[in-house]
Amino acid sequence: MKLKAKYIDMDTGIIIALLHDDDAREMGIREGDRVKVIHEGNTVTALANLSDTFVLRGQVGLLGSSFKFVGPEEDELIEVQIAPRPESIDYIRKKMDGLELSTTEIEVIIQDISSRSLSPIEMGAYVTALHIRGMNTRETADLTISMVKTGEVIKFDKGPIYDFHSIGGVPGNKITLIIVPIVAAAGCLIPKTSSRAISSACGTSDIVETFCNVELDAKKLKRITEEIGGVLAWGGALGLAPADDLIIKAEYPLGIDPHPQLLASVMSKKKAASADFLLMDIPMGDGTKIKTMDEAKSLARDFIALGEKLGIKVECAITYGGQPVGRAIGPALEAREAIQIMEGAKSPSSAIEKTVALAGLLLDMGGGYGGQQRARDILGSGKALEKFRQIVAAQGGKENITSDDIKIGEFAVDVLARRTGYVSVIKNRELVKIARAAGSPNSKGAGILLAKKAGMKVDAGEKIFTIHADNMDKLQTALKTAEKLEPVLVAGMVLETVPSFTRVEF
Repeated sequence: MKLKAKYIDMDTGIIIALLHDDDAREMGIREGDRVKVIHEGNTVTALANLSDTFVLRGQVGLLGSSFKFVGPEEDELIEVQIAPRPESIDYIRKKMDGLELSTTEIEVIIQDISSRSLSPIEMGAYVTALHIRGMNTRETADLTISMVKTGEVIKFDKGPIYDFHSIGGVPGNKITLIIVPIVAAAGCLIPKTSSRAISSACGTSDIVETFCNVELDAKKLKRITEEIGGVLAWGGALGLAPADDLIIKAEYPLGIDPHPQLLASVMSKKKAASADFLLMDIPMGDGTKIKTMDEAKSLARDFIALGEKLGIKVECAITYGGQPVGRAIGPALEAREAIQIMEGAKSPSSAIEKTVALAGLLLDMGGGYGGQQRARDILGSGKALEKFRQIVAAQGGKENITSDDIKIGEFAVDVLARRTGYVSVIKNRELVKIARAAGSPNSKGAGILLAKKAGMKVDAGEKIFTIHADNMDKLQTALKTAEKLEPVLVAGMVLETVPSFTRVEF
């Protein structure tokens, strides 16, 4: 049936076709059925919602991003047809029953996800099945390759291609901003694509867009990489493994991150970017995603095994994640700290040493040696800063950028120690909650600057951290959150006294 497209100014994040009751009845469509919406040769699958008030007979309402995704003009005629039940539902049920999926079955699932043919409930069933039942190495490799096939694949005329990825979980981990220019300054190609934050204080792309454009297309990413050596781009703008973003949206409300999907999510984007050498950073410790060394080693083995099947040489570094990396948490604060390190700052040592160690490992992966010293020399000589500025300029940022160009939240409050002692515990997750309460990552200037870290002496009334925000309301909310959560614990040297005897009253 040909219907006139109508834009509806609301959004649910789901492709919905809003039909008049009479039109739906004529087409044999019920609430929640799938329909194909066809426009100029493009076909998308939408869920049918019915109304006799929002749309007139002869109209189909498309909500917000759905209208833009389909691409018609207002009142333009588009075709709406009833769509069959996706075959992939049977394969999701098969995985729910704990059975192994074939290569073809996995391809069909990912194709249906990419075309938005599955409802939110069906997407929830898919990620839950993977969370409970898992996948073997062959299935995970097929899942990864299927995700690659649905999106853009970037082929470089030069090589080899180096890449770096952290699984996250530790706040303040801004080292990617320094590793990329170090590796590029060493003459290697490192087209780094990163994500935005989902539940963390900020993702690498949230940090980078405080000083330059991160939304590059594949052609521009390829050109900058081959001319300059490095890129700091947002993966979401490139169309690499697009099914991944849709799957993440299904995972988030459930608070789960299925193991095979975690592996495929990372590796599909690395394969799509033609990576030859990949270094994985696996932070481990309280308040991170990985709690124990055994768990970290198991994940590392899985990444390495999957890399072998995909033709990517993978090495994994299990790193300390018991407290934030460096002192800054939040987009602008982390950007400023990273640039200060490239400008020659000698602290914070945790960020500098982690950067040099991991950049060195990556440099050695291509067959070199002495990578850590090479990385330290490149950082100390100013070559990393020079390369960083070239990358920023190529991505539309300010030439010869300095740390003073980064604007942090103008509203700030110091949080003071209540007692004299030593910092005994820093709670990663609580710091993230406070930074997000201050507005991070959407408010770029929001976040936390630590004055004290674990093991440091503190006097009563001394500053232990500062909260920054872009407005007073957010600052007050973050301060209340900090007072409630107490993310930095200060303990005296005497924790408790035990008497030599217990007095007994007769």
